[in-house]
Amino acid sequence: MKRLSIAAGLAWALALAAGTAQAQVARSGYALPVSLAMEAAAEAIRVCESNGYAVSASVLDTSGVVKLQAKGDHSTIHTRDSSFRKAYTVVTLGPIFRFDTSSAFAELAAKNPAGPAISSLPDILPLAGGVAIKAGDEIVAALGVGGAPGGDRDEACARAGVAKIQDRVTAAARKRAS
Repeated sequence: MKRLSIAAGLAWALALAAGTAQAQVARSGYALPVSLAMEAAAEAIRVCESNGYAVSASVLDTSGVVKLQAKGDHSTIHTRDSSFRKAYTVVTLGPIFRFDTSSAFAELAAKNPAGPAISSLPDILPLAGGVAIKAGDEIVAALGVGGAPGGDRDEACARAGVAKIQDRVTAAARKRAS
């Protein structure tokens, strides 16, 4: 049984290594415009604030580079880092392991023997609060939220931010493909 666990962990690590290069650039060439990144982040912060949560939001491109960071009113300094790390986890590992939220990664990591090793990589955070921004089946960016009392609340706000722009992301990606 121990051999099976080690083999599964190694397979997971090899999949990570093999998929890293393809996760770095959007296949379609679609890049999320900063105007949509701003709108998604503002909506996520607004939704959290309406529930009494002071949060920050980060939008990252497919290379894991910050497109936008917004510190919500009265949010603490650590929220900037947690929002970044949640989005980074989704945008860099989501295409490889086929998940769209950092909560899904947290569940995956908890079940896999290699989970602690993968979770210890720089900027990976296995907590809820990051959501993929997708054009069709392709992750083209990610929105992370940090600061609410519980990652599930962060993730609900991130989902609201993504929902605010999703129809325009889909339309722009389709237009680009035609």
